[in-house]
Amino acid sequence: MEKEIRTRFAPSPTGYMHIGNLRTALYAYLFAKHNNGKFVLRIEDTDQKRYVEGATEIIYSTLKQTGLIHDEGPDVGGKYGPYIQSERKSIYKEYALKLVESGNAYFCFCGQDEEHTGEEGEQTFGYNRHCRNLSKEEIEKNLSEGKSYVIRQKIPLTGTTTFHDEVYGDITVDNDSLDDQVLLKSDGMPTYNFCNVVDDHLMEISHVMRGKEYISSTPKYQLLYEAFGWEPPKTVHLSVIMGQNADGTVSKLSKRHGAVSFSQLIEEGYLQEAIINYIALLGWSPKQEREVYSLNELIELFDLAGVVKTNAIFDYKKLDWFNAIYINQLSHQQFLDYSKKYIEKLPKYLQDKWDFASTLAQSRINKFSDIPVMFEFLDKYSDFDLSLFENKKNKLDKTGSLEILQDMLTILNETQDWSNENLNTVIANYTTLKEYKIGKTMWPIRIAVTGQTVTPGGGAEMLYLLGKDESIRRILTSINRLKNCI
Repeated sequence: MEKEIRTRFAPSPTGYMHIGNLRTALYAYLFAKHNNGKFVLRIEDTDQKRYVEGATEIIYSTLKQTGLIHDEGPDVGGKYGPYIQSERKSIYKEYALKLVESGNAYFCFCGQDEEHTGEEGEQTFGYNRHCRNLSKEEIEKNLSEGKSYVIRQKIPLTGTTTFHDEVYGDITVDNDSLDDQVLLKSDGMPTYNFCNVVDDHLMEISHVMRGKEYISSTPKYQLLYEAFGWEPPKTVHLSVIMGQNADGTVSKLSKRHGAVSFSQLIEEGYLQEAIINYIALLGWSPKQEREVYSLNELIELFDLAGVVKTNAIFDYKKLDWFNAIYINQLSHQQFLDYSKKYIEKLPKYLQDKWDFASTLAQSRINKFSDIPVMFEFLDKYSDFDLSLFENKKNKLDKTGSLEILQDMLTILNETQDWSNENLNTVIANYTTLKEYKIGKTMWPIRIAVTGQTVTPGGGAEMLYLLGKDESIRRILTSINRLKNCI
């Protein structure tokens, strides 16, 4: 019988969900679902110094929001629980002592504990192996006296260790380059390296996905599996996500590159579907021409053959491109719902007409936080360069623009129905009467009321948004300014 595919996402509750962590979760989820397997959530909270209150809830909410629903985990249960490592403390001690009994680990009384930092970064300190060869009598004496100890892995001093990675192939390291890492700390908590091995085995994890920066730790895992006599899970090391610096160089994605967490991207107005689609392609290729995929389509296509070795560069312009596509696919009501919190910075006259203004914005923004910026020109209206009224395409100079504005001022003053539809009709009727092209009439109106050559919508739309009184005031101001300069 073929072994069930079981992957796991094992984040540390140390704060927000970093993009790199989310990509690891995504790939583990896609691979499991593509193979009709199980996706497991395990919380790695053994490093209590770095624990952040509320971080576990952020993990739950992020997975739920992105649709990466786990089959087993602390909040949904499962036959391999508990799924929170701090609740499995007695398990780790049992297995650490088994390694001591088999001669693959030893008690160390030197007082050198190892700081555990989890998957975001690992920090170890060299150890001179002073306690590696203590006599049985010395060990028993120290234990009877209640001396504090850690349990260290007894790494072979000679030979090599080889493991196979599904992306990078066979990797061999010299054993003398590895240190005797701490497995169980003096407070009884396991280190990241040890508890992962124990848990992945006991939870029957078939494939482990993690960043390629942890390739250097994998030989130690391999030796632990060998010491226990366990079959190790297959490893899939993923490329590092890089960010582009101001000088054009690249470095590992960090806060200096902009938003690096899922919650920050959501706050800026990116849709979760666009984020998932984009990060799926940061380190994996579907080997197809198109780039836009739903989560179900990603499940159908995902395979390990598409995982690449080269580092990926997080490109915000590319994410913007994806997000604009997904925004345009929203229904009008969905767009209104998503945009609610972003229009709070708009002036009240725009908020009151947002049902209409949103139709101008939806096809023009890359992310929802663009909305206040898109309309800020309406409130920043000031004396602009009158040369804007000159337009070769429409055969307009200042005098021609002045004539149109004077005609329109009279017409608009008499217009009672200030709806967008009626304003378009009024302008169209005038244009027909004058035998102009519509652009010739719209140009001076747009310039007069906005001071801009490009706006989200034409002159009639701008008149409607500003309202009759403000529109008339701005047109009259422009007429007086033109008169004074001609």
